[in-house]
Amino acid sequence: MIDIYDKINDMYDRKREVELGGGDSKIEKQHEKGKLTARERIDLFLDPGTFVEIGPFIEHRCVDFGLDQVDGPGDGVVTGYGKVNGRDVYLFSQDFTVFGGALGEMHAKKIANVMDLAAKNGAPFVGLNDSGGARIQEGVLSLDGYGHVFYRNSIYSGVIPQISVIMGPCAGGAVYSPAITDFVFMVEKTSQMFITGPKVIETVTGEKISSEGLGGAKVHNSISGAAHFRAPSEEEVLQNVRTLLSYLPQNNNEKPHVEPYDDKDDYRPDLTEVVPIEGTRPYDVRKVVEQVVDTDSFFEVHKDFARNVVVGFARIKGQSVGLVCNQPKFLAGGLDIDSSDKAARFIRFCDSFNIPLITFEDVTGFFPGVKQEHGGIIRHGAKILYAYSEATVPKLTVILRKAYGGAYVALNSKSIGADIVFSWPNAEIAVMGSEGAANIIFAREIANSDNPEETRAKKIEEYRQKFANPYVAASQGMVDDVIDPRDTRIKIIQALDMLRNKKEDRPYKKHGNIPL
Repeated sequence: MIDIYDKINDMYDRKREVELGGGDSKIEKQHEKGKLTARERIDLFLDPGTFVEIGPFIEHRCVDFGLDQVDGPGDGVVTGYGKVNGRDVYLFSQDFTVFGGALGEMHAKKIANVMDLAAKNGAPFVGLNDSGGARIQEGVLSLDGYGHVFYRNSIYSGVIPQISVIMGPCAGGAVYSPAITDFVFMVEKTSQMFITGPKVIETVTGEKISSEGLGGAKVHNSISGAAHFRAPSEEEVLQNVRTLLSYLPQNNNEKPHVEPYDDKDDYRPDLTEVVPIEGTRPYDVRKVVEQVVDTDSFFEVHKDFARNVVVGFARIKGQSVGLVCNQPKFLAGGLDIDSSDKAARFIRFCDSFNIPLITFEDVTGFFPGVKQEHGGIIRHGAKILYAYSEATVPKLTVILRKAYGGAYVALNSKSIGADIVFSWPNAEIAVMGSEGAANIIFAREIANSDNPEETRAKKIEEYRQKFANPYVAASQGMVDDVIDPRDTRIKIIQALDMLRNKKEDRPYKKHGNIPL
């Protein structure tokens, strides 16, 4: 006679079979490629012992092309929830040992189910991607499955943080889910993203390129901007995801978690040495950031892409903030197409999840050139204006040195909604640099002078004294205060404390129409 214990033992046997995925030989092949299995990744990512699996016994329903004779434990994906740093996270992890992690009808259903649970419970959603793409044998059902995932990526955008981790191939339509999510992580040498693979490209265009050269981690982090982070190993990538989550709230109705911080000395004497007075001398804006934020708290986003702008998360007195900074080391900190996209996307994320924005400004303007104009710098640059204007979180700006032209307006000026604007005393706030302005305004006077160079020098200094300083802007209320650089951290702490209960209502609308 069969008793309950036989049923229980049978259940455990079935679970062990599911947990083996494609079996020992395929697991070994995964390891030979330097890759972990779907379940090993989950164990490494989540707090120990917290993973709860959902839908382990789901399998495909396809009977075509011999699939009715093929077992697919879990249908090639592991889904569930657990904890990271003690806080809830929902996730999926594609299992390359089963159907190459290819997405089919039930595979997609599992992912969509756990996404819905994440949204209902207000917790971040993380996708560990390792898939050959759509399961061809299931035809249009696979494409429909992708649609269900894309739809949820879109409607839950700005509701819960969504993070994609590319840990193997991610090709074809599969890449559009990560593209919609908030942040994309990649593993060097073992992960790739592309719409069409190297063989298709060679057939259609005659171009020859490797998978890594086409869509590897370096390419997407530095050239396309499709990925935000990369690391040499899966272990390091997953640790970086954990770090990112520590800066974020669970959902759009929460504020970020505040970490304990005991440092009482907020005066920063070294800031007087970081930024050269001469407007043409480059420096690394990260050195300013390091002086202002809590020690070792800066977590840079998109580090290798559009390097003329630096963005990332940090903590000030334990509070999460988002930083947008011009980087004079590259393109003199000017704004071009890529940096405009990079900054605007980051600003909108911070605003979605109640993270205060701090802008460190040292900008020569929007980058000139035929390539930029023809590439759409007008449309792309407008994204920064739109993002800052739309944002209702606390917004602070510190003008470090230069603030010229339309870029001054775009970078969180008072006119587009900055709550507080500080300026260092050496700052130049003007339509353009003194040299260019003097050459235009006094062109005739310089040309007719007995000593044009001497006259030009005098007129440059005259313009600089009259307009290229923070006091003119301060006298008109466009700068709230001119501050000692050494007090920058103190002033920011005071402003954040003052703005901690900020509320700002906007006209009702379904949504705006950002210039995409």
